[in-house]
Amino acid sequence: MRRDAPDLSVGIDALRSREWAQAKEAFSRALKGEESAEAFEGLGLAAWWFGDTDETIASRERAYQLYRYRQDALSAARLATWLGYDAHVLRGNPAVGAGWFARARRLLHDAGDVAERGWLAFREGEIVLQLHHDPLRALALGDEAMELGRRLGDVDLEMVGLSLRGLALVTTGDVPRGMHCLDEATAAAVAGEIAVPNAAGNVCCHLIYACERVHDYSRAAQWCDVVTDISDRWGIRGLFGICRAHYARVLIWRGNWAVAESELTTAAAVYAATAPALSFEAHLGLAELRRRQGRLEEASSLCTQFEWNPFARLCLGEIALERGEFARAAELVERHLRALPPEARLSRAPGLDLAARVHVATGEIDEARSATESLRALAAEVDTPPLRASASVCSAMVSTAQGLADLARRELEDAVDLWSRSDAPFEEANTRIALGRVMLELGHPDAASREGERARGILAGLGAGRALERARALLAAVEDGSVRADEVLSAREREVLRLVADGLGDQEIAMQLVLSHHTVHRHVANIRTKLREPSRAAAAAHAIRAGLI
Repeated sequence: MRRDAPDLSVGIDALRSREWAQAKEAFSRALKGEESAEAFEGLGLAAWWFGDTDETIASRERAYQLYRYRQDALSAARLATWLGYDAHVLRGNPAVGAGWFARARRLLHDAGDVAERGWLAFREGEIVLQLHHDPLRALALGDEAMELGRRLGDVDLEMVGLSLRGLALVTTGDVPRGMHCLDEATAAAVAGEIAVPNAAGNVCCHLIYACERVHDYSRAAQWCDVVTDISDRWGIRGLFGICRAHYARVLIWRGNWAVAESELTTAAAVYAATAPALSFEAHLGLAELRRRQGRLEEASSLCTQFEWNPFARLCLGEIALERGEFARAAELVERHLRALPPEARLSRAPGLDLAARVHVATGEIDEARSATESLRALAAEVDTPPLRASASVCSAMVSTAQGLADLARRELEDAVDLWSRSDAPFEEANTRIALGRVMLELGHPDAASREGERARGILAGLGAGRALERARALLAAVEDGSVRADEVLSAREREVLRLVADGLGDQEIAMQLVLSHHTVHRHVANIRTKLREPSRAAAAAHAIRAGLI
């Protein structure tokens, strides 16, 4: 920007000092005298930091027009890049955003190695990764920005490109290389090597996103504190809101639900004022909290507003499974996984977990085993305790469905230990309930009671209503000295058992349920094993006594 006008010079200095209100006033005064592209660009940047979306976009559009009138293609491309990013993030208009990005590319076509080309690559890369879930394209764009920054000696551009590369690598499942890139870029940001505040914020946020994706919540909490401190010192309202939304997810995971709710409320207000198109971050965080609390109607209502988002569908799938709506759950998890490209391997982990549990609930054991094996392979590569715990729980559910209770016991015990190491009380408590049921089935009521008591204590402290009822049901079953058949059997097995009690043979059941004869035979064998009954007739009598028929 030129500095030949006093107010323009004051505005530029105020931006460098992060005095956003002072900068905004100075650029506004400069524009009262004469319109200039530089003053409009400065006003747009000040308004962006100040959280004024309308003035940000209007000022940048006018700056773009004036730069084009002056035939300053590089500056016009810089503004077109910002306007493309604003359209995606602030307005939620991807078609408009794509148009501005395309305009910036054309303006830079013959420009050679210039910083504007690198910033365009970086901003496009963020969009394709965060909103379009395309890590390979983001990786290529991050590398372009990083290499260009290195050639130009532009540390800011090099480090944001490196951080985007790191986040894209983590998303593909290449965690060691990705975290190495993110560590280096974040160290540069914290050390003050990155001059532009929003670039430092981008780098820190990328590391927090990556920690979330690998479920390294302890590390994410530490970096959230760093970004919060930067936000407070620099007065970056938008970054503060983003930090709060992701920090809240860390708090939900670690069981600090009251503080998480406060953080999400704050984040929602900041998003509404500064980046409405990203408001789903806060709302989906709150939906996940409500789901864990057992407030399913509220959780469903929040998710339904953003059902276009793959992770909203994932939460809705969890709710459907909780309600016993298995067909709906299967549809939602299939849509969730279909929306994520195969190369976004780490992003697919929660969907694979849910898919395995849904297939077990419907008696589709082969499909459940396939999803579990995919999850296990990913956990072996990433090797974080939460992912290994998730894979162990799914494997235990498959083992239980096959009547392999002792194998399920070992898998659940491993998962409990892993959840405990990961500071994941909700997951730990639910796994203890499953372990308690297996222990009761194996004839170890004292062990089942211990697991139930531990789960009840954890869930009561969290305020997780529906899960707490499951812990109480386990303890009641221990007192009765039996395992309820409707808790042991999957939904499909209960359906088969009803038809067995009606006197149907395997072939007739297969025709009625549109299953293979082999599948029905396996279900009947599993039912007899789980209920410890010697024959089909005895299993049917058990079902009548248990009130299933």
